[in-house]
Amino acid sequence: MKQLSQEEVKSICDKVMAFSKADECNVQIGGGSTGNIRFARNAVSTSGVISDTQLVVAVAFGKKQGIATINEFDDQSLEKVVRRAEDLARLAPENPEFMPAVTKQAYQASPTFRQKTADIDPAFRAEVAAYAIEACRKNNLVAAGFFTDSNGFSSIANSNGVFGFQRETGLDFTCTVRTEDGRGSGWVKRSIGDAGRFDVREAIDVAMEKAKRSLNAKALEPGRYTVILEPAATSDLIGNMLGGFDARQADEGRSFLSKKGGGNRLGEKLFDEQVNIWADPWHPDVGVLPWDGAMLPRERTEVIKNGRVNSLEYSRYWAQKQKVVARAGHGNMIMAGTDKSTAELIANTKKGVLVTRTWYIRMVDPQSVLLTGLTRDGTFYIENGKIMYPIKNFRFNESPVTMLNNIEEIGKPVVIAGDEVPYQMLIPPMKVRDFNFTSLSDAV
Repeated sequence: MKQLSQEEVKSICDKVMAFSKADECNVQIGGGSTGNIRFARNAVSTSGVISDTQLVVAVAFGKKQGIATINEFDDQSLEKVVRRAEDLARLAPENPEFMPAVTKQAYQASPTFRQKTADIDPAFRAEVAAYAIEACRKNNLVAAGFFTDSNGFSSIANSNGVFGFQRETGLDFTCTVRTEDGRGSGWVKRSIGDAGRFDVREAIDVAMEKAKRSLNAKALEPGRYTVILEPAATSDLIGNMLGGFDARQADEGRSFLSKKGGGNRLGEKLFDEQVNIWADPWHPDVGVLPWDGAMLPRERTEVIKNGRVNSLEYSRYWAQKQKVVARAGHGNMIMAGTDKSTAELIANTKKGVLVTRTWYIRMVDPQSVLLTGLTRDGTFYIENGKIMYPIKNFRFNESPVTMLNNIEEIGKPVVIAGDEVPYQMLIPPMKVRDFNFTSLSDAV
């Protein structure tokens, strides 16, 4: 399907709003193509490209709302989808938390598009899979992975004069490498905006090394250990916590940021002073759209500053209720780090455990953000600054709030697309003390 230009999108939006007879009309158009290649057991299993463009129309009569979608763009279809949304709105009950359409906004363009990523073709994807497969075959290893790239656009408009359009690209690669007998496993993930900076050789070398080194894992007694969490492990744990930085959840007593007796813990020091986390739609490595789902313009926001809760997210409705200014929801999260590599963190560790990644994470207690989950694909014992031997995986019970109070060292941040939360993240490896491993797992 042909990708629409900004001029074409603006024309469609204007037509939709001209067709509308509602009190207000909001329009979203997004589309593009997503290419992928998947391989398993050292052979490509599937590949392809999915292309689509979708129009979403949301209208309101007073506080009664209706939404309809379509992927046809001739005048007859545009009028049909508007009428469908209006019919639904007339049938809907009033929304007690209804907020009128935002007024005209200014959006500052953000770095969400890379031409080299947009230029990825089937040959590029095939080369990625071919290198991973051949490298593993030569080393008597077995690879399973997934490479995906996207090239598209997003746009918003409403009857108050709002209009925004921006192109987007993305790239994501994951690969699990196992020994032929299945007793050793390594894993790697790369989320990179610019395909010119993606190196499949570097990525596969990491996964293969971990697979080889994880053979013959020894059982280590569960307990509290100094742990070095690689960025993928760090992001999954902290990502679960960052979803709680919502003012309404806190004010209503539903999060770890709720204050006993009512209110929230904005301004309180809850973390180690080394912890600084912020959102920035214009960051060159993790740029996101300059507007959120409510069409509010995003801005750089300090979320945690020197260990203190510096800001909370307010929806438009909750901001009005609490008599504060509404701010756009964050699209990314960035954590400050140092120039230290994971290898340097290991070298500075007398005794500890290296965790490649975590998975199957579940919330145990929202009030403390106590999480449970498992390590996998490469867990190692460290002694006197060196990786001594692989160890069996653990189940852990740990809170990222506690973890961020037990930091000993922080490394260099890297880009990780959030698996547990819908954030682009730039996050470092970190060394923390007293991480709570509760039992062993025989899975690799």
